[in-house]
Amino acid sequence: MIALLDYGAGNVRSVQKALIAAGGDVQLVPSPELVMQADAVVLPGVGAFDDCINAMQRLELFGAAHEFISTGKPFLGICVGYQALFENSEEFNSSTAGLGIFEGSVVRFPDADVKVPQIGWNEVNFTQPDCPILKGIESGSHFYFVHSYYPQPKDESIVTTRTEYGVNFTSAIWRENVFATQFHPEKSQKTGLQLLTNFVNLI
Repeated sequence: MIALLDYGAGNVRSVQKALIAAGGDVQLVPSPELVMQADAVVLPGVGAFDDCINAMQRLELFGAAHEFISTGKPFLGICVGYQALFENSEEFNSSTAGLGIFEGSVVRFPDADVKVPQIGWNEVNFTQPDCPILKGIESGSHFYFVHSYYPQPKDESIVTTRTEYGVNFTSAIWRENVFATQFHPEKSQKTGLQLLTNFVNLI
C-alpha cells in the first residue's frame, strides 16, 4: 500500500489518480496511524512551505513522515513535498523548520531574470541517470513545473536532475530510499507516468 499523505493542502486527487494509473495501491492518509503500515509514502504539495509544514504538524504527519523515512522504505516528495525535506525556506520570511532530511534552504527565483512563478513545461537534465525512478526516461525530457521557489542542497551528491530557468537549479534529488522532484510527475503525461511507475515498482 502507498500512503498518500493528505494534509489538506496538497493536490492529492491528481496524484492519487496518477499513482493508480501507474499500478499503485493508493490510500489517502490524513493521520499518522497508517503511515508506518505503508510500503511506500508520497508527500504531494501545492502552495506555501509554511502551510505544508504547519498542516503536517497539526495532523501529526510531520513526525510520522520523518519516522517512515528512517525505515528505508520508498518515499517520494513532490513540489512543496520536495521542499519540505530541507531545513528551511525563505518563502514569506518563513521561520518554520522543514523536515531537515537534507541540508539546505529553499530560495526564490530572481524576478529580474525570469517570470515568477515558473508555470509550464521545462527540460530536465540528468546528473544521476542510474536513479531508479528515472529508468526508461531520457535526459532532456520535459516535465511540468509550477513554482516560485526551489531548494539549494548543500550535498551535491543527492542531486539527480538539473533544470535551467534563469538559474540552473536542482529539480530532483535522491538518496537511498528518498526521492523528490520539484516538477509534477502527475501532470507530466507519459514521462511523469513512467517516473511514477518506476516508483511503484520499488515496492
